[in-house]
Formats: sequence, structure tokens, C-alpha cells
Amino acid sequence: MITYEQKLDRDRAWALREGSMHFEKASAVHKTLERITRRLDELRIPYAVVGSMAMFQHGYRRFTEDVDLLVTRPALQEIHQRLEGRGYLPPFAGSKQLRDTDTGVKLEFLVTGEYPGDGLPKPVAFPDPGDSSIVIDDMRVLTLPKLIELKLASGMTGAGRLKDLGDVESLIQVLNLPGDFGEQLDPFVRGKFREIWEGVQRSPKEP
Repeated sequence: MITYEQKLDRDRAWALREGSMHFEKASAVHKTLERITRRLDELRIPYAVVGSMAMFQHGYRRFTEDVDLLVTRPALQEIHQRLEGRGYLPPFAGSKQLRDTDTGVKLEFLVTGEYPGDGLPKPVAFPDPGDSSIVIDDMRVLTLPKLIELKLASGMTGAGRLKDLGDVESLIQVLNLPGDFGEQLDPFVRGKFREIWEGVQRSPKEP
């Protein structure tokens, strides 16, 4: 299977068209997202969209090459049992991830109870999608407070995860989040949210 990333690398003109279509919700990534969430809803498997596509759904629009989904451990097992070989294939034997065989887009699964960033135990863990999601555009999406909480915990503890802190900065800027938004977050990450929020307030505003 030719992966979506390989398609982007091989044809610059096609990649530029995909980038444009992404912001119109018509790219292969959006089609993959719509297809998998519809299928999971049909199978009554709980999930929540996370990562860049969750940010997109909450109002911060940027390009991404994959789809991230939060599921429970039993749900992940059922997804592989019900979907593997039926439009989806793992990138290698035993992988918890899948690829859409039509678009080549990767589906990355995060599992309830595991930990963001360095993967070590901490006060913030991946939640149950049923308790921490809302419906946007007919799909379950992680709530904004939980999304930011996880990105902060990841950026604070994971080597090479500083981009997650940058994502929080962008969300604060684009969505004009108030300083007291941090009160909705776990105490483990509140200080970092406040630090980033204050930095955004000190930054020169674009005309």
C-alpha cells in the first residue's frame, strides 16, 4: 500500500492541492476521519477524536497527515477484530495502529488509562472517551479542556514533545481563551497553562 505520507512526498502539486482541500474539509484525511467515525458509530464502539483533527474541530485549523483517536483497551481489540482486513490494515503485524486502505491515511490510537508524554504515571492520563467528549459535526471529539490538559502534560514530560506546548499557545491565541480557562484543568498542568497564557498576553498583537 502506498501511504498518504508517500503520496505527499512524491507529488508536490498533489500535496498542495491536498493542503488546500484540507481546509475545505475535503482532503483524504477528512474523508478518512468521516469514514472511521461513521463506522465506529455503526459498531457502537466508543471513541473520541484527539490530536490535530480535534484541534481542527474546535476551531484551530491546520494541516495534518493522520487521524488520532482515543479508545478504551477493549474497544481497540474490537476495532481490530471488526475492521482489520475490511478497509483497514495494520502497518505491521501486531501494531495497534491501522491504515485506511483506500486513502493510505494512518489511524493512530491512544488508549484510556495510558499516560501522555513520557508514558510514565502522572496525574493526567488518557480519559475514557465516553466521559470526555462532545459531538461536533456528527462525530465524538475530545472536549477542549481535556485536549489542552493532555497536550500540556505531554509537552511537560515528553522528550521531543515541545510542539504540544506550542499547540496550546496557538489554541489560546486563535480561540482567545481567558486566563481562568486553566481552572478547568488538572492542577498538574495549571501552572504551565498560566505561564503560556501570560506569554501570549505579552506578545505583540497582529494588526
